[in-house]
Amino acid sequence: MSPPDTIRVINGLQKDAYTYYPILIVGAGESAIALAARLKEEGFDQFRLFERQSGVGGTWWINRYPGVACDVPAAFYSFSFSLNYEWTSLYPEGAEIYKYLCDITEKYQFVDKIQLNTDVSELRWLEDEQLWEATLTHMVSGTGDLSRKVLNQRIAEHGRESVYLKQEIVRARIVCSCAGGLVEPNPWPSSIPGRDSFEGPVFHSARWDHSVDLNDKNVVVIGTGCSAAQFVPRLTKEPHNAKSVTQIMRSPPWVVPKAEPPGGKEKYEKYSPTLFNMVPGMAKLFRFMCFATGEIHWFTIFDDNSWNHKTRKKIESEMLEHMKRSVPEKYHEILTPDYAIGCKRRIFDNDWFPSLNDPKIELTTKPITKVSPTSITIGPGRTYPDPNNTNSKAPTDKQTILADVVVLGNGFEVTTWLHPLKIRGKGGKYMQDVWDERGGPQAYLGLAMDGFPNLFIIFGPNTATGHSSVILASENMVEYNLKLIKKILRGDITTAEVKKESEMAWTKIVQERNKRSVFNGGCQNWYQRDGWNATSYPYSQIDFTFRCMFPKWSDWDLQYTRKGLLKKRARQASGLLLLLIIIVGGYALRQQGSGIFSGLYSLNHLLRRSVKQALFSASGLVNRAISRLPD
Repeated sequence: MSPPDTIRVINGLQKDAYTYYPILIVGAGESAIALAARLKEEGFDQFRLFERQSGVGGTWWINRYPGVACDVPAAFYSFSFSLNYEWTSLYPEGAEIYKYLCDITEKYQFVDKIQLNTDVSELRWLEDEQLWEATLTHMVSGTGDLSRKVLNQRIAEHGRESVYLKQEIVRARIVCSCAGGLVEPNPWPSSIPGRDSFEGPVFHSARWDHSVDLNDKNVVVIGTGCSAAQFVPRLTKEPHNAKSVTQIMRSPPWVVPKAEPPGGKEKYEKYSPTLFNMVPGMAKLFRFMCFATGEIHWFTIFDDNSWNHKTRKKIESEMLEHMKRSVPEKYHEILTPDYAIGCKRRIFDNDWFPSLNDPKIELTTKPITKVSPTSITIGPGRTYPDPNNTNSKAPTDKQTILADVVVLGNGFEVTTWLHPLKIRGKGGKYMQDVWDERGGPQAYLGLAMDGFPNLFIIFGPNTATGHSSVILASENMVEYNLKLIKKILRGDITTAEVKKESEMAWTKIVQERNKRSVFNGGCQNWYQRDGWNATSYPYSQIDFTFRCMFPKWSDWDLQYTRKGLLKKRARQASGLLLLLIIIVGGYALRQQGSGIFSGLYSLNHLLRRSVKQALFSASGLVNRAISRLPD
C-alpha cells in the first residue's frame, strides 16, 4: 500500500519551506464541521480547518442578537450521523445550536484541527505540482468577527498591523471551501442624506453590539427579514426596555406561523428527550417527518404548474387571514404582499405579528429621507404599496422621529459568492472572472467548477432552498464530495475536475428552471440580481439527494493513477462476469424441464459455484495485487 498522506513541513530549513496539508478546509461553520466529522468517520484525520472568525459555528457564532433561534425544527437541524436527542424545544435558541456544533467537534475529536483568526485570502492552482497554494492571513484575535467595512475603517485609523499579523503560504492536495453565504452584512445605505451625522450607535444584527444600553432609548430598525422578526419583539421587554422601536419596511414578507410541537409545547419539551433516547428510531422518524413536510411545501408552493398556482392562492389566503387576526387594522394594507408566497424567504414566526400590537413598536413603509444627529426623517412618500396607487390609504406624510440607536436588519451580501476569497485556477484565471464571462456565479451542482481541479465547494451557488434544512443540503454535498476525496486520498486518481460542458449545461438548466419557478414570482428578493439567480436550487431536496447519492461520473474528468485504472478495469471485468453468470443462469432456467423450482436450484448452484470460484476469487486476487502497486 502507498504511504499515508500526512500533514508535514516541506523544505524545513530553506526559504521556500511550507506546510503541506492533504486537505485544507476553508471555514469552521456547520458545513465544515459536517465534512470534518465525516472525514474522521472515514478514518482520515490529516486535515486542517482555517476560520477567520474567533470561534467555530459560522452563523451561529457571529449572530448573537436577542431572540436568535432556529426557525426549522431542531430535529431537522442536526446531522443525520449525530442526532441530538436533548433539544430543549422544537425551535431552540442560537446558543443551544452553537453548543451542539461545538459538541460535534469534541465528539469527533478535531478541535485541535481548527485554526481560528486565520483568513484564507487566496488560492492558486500549481499545475506542475498538482497542488493548491493557499495564502493564509493571520489576524489579531477577534478582528475576523468584524465586517469588511469596519475592518477597513480600523486599518485606515490604526494601521494594517491593528488587524493583520502576518501572512503564510501553505499547500494542499485538496481544498474544500465551506465559506457560508450569510457572512458579510449589508451596510447602511450610503444614499441617505446626513447618514454620517448621526451621533448614536449603528450596528447590524449579525454584529450585535451588546455594550449598547437600549434602556429608555428610541431605536430605529431598518429591515423586516427573518432576523428582525426575531429581535424586534424583544427590544421593548426585559432586559432591553427600549422606549420606542420604529421598524422601517421596504415591502412585506409572507409570515407563516411556526408549527406546534406534537402534543403541545409543554409536553414536547418535557417528554421528547426521554422518548428520543428510549424509543429506538423515534428521533430518526421525527426527523424524516420534518423532511417530508418540507418536501410537501415544495410541491405545493415552489414548483411551477397550474396545480401549484391554485395551492399557492389557497395558502396565501390562509396566511392573510392569520395576519389580519394578529396585527392592528392599520397595518393590514402594508402587510399584504403583492407577490407569490415563496418568492422571498418566508418568515416562520409566532412573535413578530403579536408584537405589532405593542404601542411602543411602530411599523412603517415610509423611506428614510434624512438623518440628523439625534433624529431620522421618514417620508414624504412610501415604498409600499406603490406610491402611484391612488387607492391606497397607507401614509406618505413626512415625519421626524427621535433616534438614539439604529439597528440594521437589512440582510447580507449574498450575491458575492466566496467573497472575499480569491481563487485562481488553471491558466491563472480567477473564478470571479469566469463567472463574469458566463453571466454570474455558478457551479456544477453548486459544488465544483471546471478549471479548478480538486476544489470542492460545500454550499456553493444555487444550493439554497426555501423549504428545507440547510443541514440536509450540506450533508448531501459533503457525501458527494467525499466520493471524490476518497478516490484522491486512496491514490486512485490524482485530480478530479468537472467538465466544462457539464458545468455549463447544468447552469443553463438551473437558470431556465429558476425563471419559471416561484423565485421569479414578482418580488425583489436576495436570490437574484439583474435577472441572474445564483442562490436558489430549483428542484426539491429529494431530487438533490438522489443527484448526490448517485453521481454522474461521465460529467467528470478524473485523472486515474496506474493503480486506480487497474482497479477500475477490475471492477468492470467483475461486473461483466456477473452479467455473464446471470445470462447463463437465465438460460439454465429456460432449459430446465422439471419446473421453475428445479431451475432456480440450478441457478443457485451455478451462482454459488461460479461466483465463489470466479468472481470473488479472481477479483479478490486482482485487487490485492493492485493495492501493492506503487501510485
